[in-house]
Amino acid sequence: MNVGGGSEGGEMVDINTTPLIDVMLVLLIMFIITIPIQTHAVKLDLPSNQTQPQNSQVDPVINRVSIDFLNTIYWNDQEVDLATLRSYFNDAARMEPQPEIHLKPDALTRYDVVNNVMAQAQMAGVTKIGFVGNEAYAN
Repeated sequence: MNVGGGSEGGEMVDINTTPLIDVMLVLLIMFIITIPIQTHAVKLDLPSNQTQPQNSQVDPVINRVSIDFLNTIYWNDQEVDLATLRSYFNDAARMEPQPEIHLKPDALTRYDVVNNVMAQAQMAGVTKIGFVGNEAYAN
């Protein structure tokens, strides 16, 4: 005796969600298991082997290298020779964080002098170097 008066042999329109629920539960269990591994961390203040140079001529933020029309090199407005400039570049490269080097050549400065200064900075490992005063070359 058939009580339900519906049509027989009709298509099933509901989605079987059992496999979806099984996959979601497995992912949830894996997520719950891996969470405690990430939170168990011990923070240590380890000593740094980086020593800051004690040279007072190197500013820890910005240093200005300027070259006048006579090809004289200045470090923060003090005249220096190439060997002293090289030591200042070495000190600046060892600082953490590295200070910016602002290079300002005069419009009449020879290119090879500017190139030599930039090569010294690159050999020392200075990465933050840039030109300032580019408006002098607009003419």
